[in-house]
Amino acid sequence: MRIALNSAVALLLACVTVTSAQSRATREMQRLADAFVGDWDTTESMERSEYFPNGGERHGRSRWRLAAEGTLLVGEGQSNGSAGPLSYLITIWWDAPAQSYGYFTCFKDAEGSSCRVRGSARWVGDDFVNDYEEIEQGAAVKWRDTFVKITRDAHTLVAARDSGRGTMRTLITSHSKRRHTR
Repeated sequence: MRIALNSAVALLLACVTVTSAQSRATREMQRLADAFVGDWDTTESMERSEYFPNGGERHGRSRWRLAAEGTLLVGEGQSNGSAGPLSYLITIWWDAPAQSYGYFTCFKDAEGSSCRVRGSARWVGDDFVNDYEEIEQGAAVKWRDTFVKITRDAHTLVAARDSGRGTMRTLITSHSKRRHTR
């Protein structure tokens, strides 16, 4: 009985903490929270390219939550498959003076790890778009990650690279489905 009571109190405190953080979130952060907070099963598909010569796939899980009293959205995940293992941390915050979202990433895969601020993000209609640049062979190349088809139970992330002709070429498509706890 005591263990059950302690578990119930811990669960209640966790719910109060999340509700408290969400109640202090700005309108901009609340929109992100509504779209992404929760636990997700993920499936990634990589197109054949110079980055994935044989294409590839990964399956995994991610968890998104509000932090710092609703001022940050934090996403953590791990996946693995023919494209190799991947672990990541993403933080997103509202930058009021810039009127856009800040975007910070840490990725670790078989090639190594990298952490940095990665461009900025914004809503374009119902899509959440992160534009950034990567240095490739000494030149800046435009990339775009776009979260599309965002619903309560699913969303898709499309990672695309500027093909050099002003058009974006999709290289990675990640589908996320909400994990429902019982």
